[in-house]
Amino acid sequence: MLSRLSFWRRRYPQLHRPPQQRSIAQSRSFVLFQTDMIGARVSRVRPSRQALPGDAGHLRHVTQVNRNHNWTRHVSEDVARDEVARLAATPRRSLTLADLLRHGRPPLSKEALLASANFTLSLLPARLASRIQALRNLPFIIVSNPHMSRIYHNYLHSLSTLLPYQQRKITTFEEEKQFGDVLADLVHTHTNTIPILARGFLESRKYISPEDVTRFLDTHLRARIGTRLIAEQHLALHMTSQPVVDELSEDPHESSSRNTSPSNYIGVIDTALKPARIIRSCEDFVSEICELKYGVRPRLEIGGEPDASFAHIPVHVEYIITELLKNAFRATIESGNEREPIEVTIASAPDVPGIGRPFQGDNDGSFELEPATNEAIGHTNPSSQSITIRIRDRGGGIPPEVLPHIWSYSFTTFSDMDFESSDSGNLRALDTIASSGGHISSIAGLGYGLPLSRAYAEYFGGSIAIQSLWGWGTDVYLTLQGVGKID
Repeated sequence: MLSRLSFWRRRYPQLHRPPQQRSIAQSRSFVLFQTDMIGARVSRVRPSRQALPGDAGHLRHVTQVNRNHNWTRHVSEDVARDEVARLAATPRRSLTLADLLRHGRPPLSKEALLASANFTLSLLPARLASRIQALRNLPFIIVSNPHMSRIYHNYLHSLSTLLPYQQRKITTFEEEKQFGDVLADLVHTHTNTIPILARGFLESRKYISPEDVTRFLDTHLRARIGTRLIAEQHLALHMTSQPVVDELSEDPHESSSRNTSPSNYIGVIDTALKPARIIRSCEDFVSEICELKYGVRPRLEIGGEPDASFAHIPVHVEYIITELLKNAFRATIESGNEREPIEVTIASAPDVPGIGRPFQGDNDGSFELEPATNEAIGHTNPSSQSITIRIRDRGGGIPPEVLPHIWSYSFTTFSDMDFESSDSGNLRALDTIASSGGHISSIAGLGYGLPLSRAYAEYFGGSIAIQSLWGWGTDVYLTLQGVGKID
C-alpha cells in the first residue's frame, strides 16, 4: 500500500516540483486542490455552528432561502467557480455617502424599502466574489491555515445565501424580510474577520512577507468596510421602517394620524453628527482604560469649533477617535507628561474635494455600482462639508526608526502567547468597529490601529496625517468628508 505522502505525490506531482517548473495550468490545479482542502477543514473550523449551505462542498448542494418560497438554486462546484469568476469581473464604480441616503429618511415607503433591498442586492455578490478570488490567489500554505480557511468559507457561505436572490427582484415585504434575515446572517458571520485574519497571518508569517500582508489587508479590509456598510445600511432602514410595514394592514385613517418622531439618522448615518460629542465619549472610554492600566488619566481639552456638525457614520468616527486618543494617552503617560493636557482642535470647512490619498488596489477599496448604472460619481457634492480634527500630545513623539512603519499592519508587538487568549481585550481591540465599542481590557494593540483607522477615514475621501517632533510630541490631523446639508 502506498504511503500517504506517495499518494499525494502521484495525485498532485506539481506540488513537489521546483516553483520555476510549475506552469500556469498547474497553478490553477493547485488552486483547485487548495479549494478542496479548505472544504475538508470546514467541520473542524466551525464546530459550534450547524451545517451551513456550502459546507464541505462549497456551494455544491442546494441553497434554499425559505421552505415556503420557491427561490431555490442548485449549484455545482464547477458552476460556482465560474460564477465567482464572473461576478468578480463585474465592472464597478465608486459611490459616496450621499448614495446611501438616496432612498430617503425612514420610515421608508414600500417602494423605497424594496428599492433599497434590490440596490443592496445588486452590490453585494460581486464584492463577496472579489474577496473569494483574492483569497484564492494567496499561496496555498497561507489559505490552508485554519483561520484563513475559516474566512474563505465564510465568504463562500455568504455568497451562496445571496445567489438565489439574483434570479428576480425583491417585490414583496415577505421577500424583503427574508432578505433581511440573510443580511443579518452575513453581518454576524463576518463580525470577527479582523482578529481571525490577524491570527491567521501571524501563524503564517514565515511564508509571506510583511509587504504582501499589508497589501492584502489594505485591500481586504477596505472591501470589508464597504460590504458591511452596505448590508448594515439596509438592515437599519429595514428596522426603522417596520412601523410602516405593520400599518399596511390597519385602518389607513388611523395609521395616517400617527406621527413619526424625527431622527437625525438615515440608516447608520447620522446627518447631524457632532465630533465633539464623540470625542468626549471616547475620552471617557480611553481614560478608564488608562486608569486601570496606569493609575492615571490625562486631561483632554477641546478647542476650535466644538459645535460643528456634519453627516457621517458614527461608528467609523468612534473607532478612529478611540485609536488616536489611545495612542496619545499612552504616549503622554509613558513619557511622564500626564499633567500636560491633550489638545483637540475641531475645524469645519466646506468643499474640500479629493483630500484622501489615492488607493492603489482593486476597486473593492470603495463603493461600487452594478453594471447597469455605471455613471461616474465624484467624491463630494457641491454642498459637502469636511471636518478636520487635530490631536496634539506631549508624549515625546515617534522614534525615527519607527516612523516609516506606522502604516504597516504589524504583528511584532505581541507574541504567539498573546493570541492564545482570544477572549482577551487584545483581539477585541482589533474588532472594535464590528462590536460598536466592545470591551477592551488592554490599551495595547496588535499593529492594526493606525492603518485600519486610515482605511476608515479614506474610504469616503478623508485622510489621516501625522507630524512627529521627536523628543516633544505628535500632531495628528484627521480629516473626514461629509455629505453636506440633508433635507
